[in-house]
Amino acid sequence: MLHKTRAIVINYIRYRETSIIAKVYTEKFGVQSFIENGVRSSKGKNKIALFQPLSLLDLVVYHDEKKEIHRISEIKSGFPFRTLPYDISKSSIAMFLDEILNKTLKEHSENTVLFDFLYHSLIFLDETEEHFENFHLIFLLKYAFFLGFSPQNANEIVEQFRDYNVTIPFDNDYQRLMNQLIMADYQTPVLMSRGVRNHLLEVIILFYRLHVEEFGEIRSLQVLREVLS
Repeated sequence: MLHKTRAIVINYIRYRETSIIAKVYTEKFGVQSFIENGVRSSKGKNKIALFQPLSLLDLVVYHDEKKEIHRISEIKSGFPFRTLPYDISKSSIAMFLDEILNKTLKEHSENTVLFDFLYHSLIFLDETEEHFENFHLIFLLKYAFFLGFSPQNANEIVEQFRDYNVTIPFDNDYQRLMNQLIMADYQTPVLMSRGVRNHLLEVIILFYRLHVEEFGEIRSLQVLREVLS
């Protein structure tokens, strides 16, 4: 049966000579895998661009709950990014966020609120022209709500670190800024140095590790630090 759905590409792997299997977060069915034939051939080389990580798509798909891999009937860009792939700071943030989503996004059913949050967060990052240096911090704090462990305030983080014997500098100045980030939206200016920003990111990642099984290392973190330093 055919279904229309918006979607966010998480990643893809090569399959056979010219095909791919794409991991996609759909509005209607959650995380799903789709096989797309011929996109890596000379005739399909332009189509592969649609499957770049975090691309926003409009799909018509064949979906069968009994199958693990589905097929796409129609595909087009839902929102062509204007700056995200070309601005090195934004693309580094996007690479980092994509790795986070790949580790944590397990939803296999419809969750319109979560989908809208992710979809419009990416559009905001693409469209904003300045003051997006805290975007990834605020994103992680907001996204944690959907994962079920959003901190209400910095003191909650302190208490959980104490319970799990996590040791990292997190004094009153850091806690004050963390509280501002927890209450902020993407347009709220929270002033801090690059060093402090990187340290607060470490705190948030450690907080994620307490709650996400097999969270592991974030390979894109070093690139993000270097680009935003």
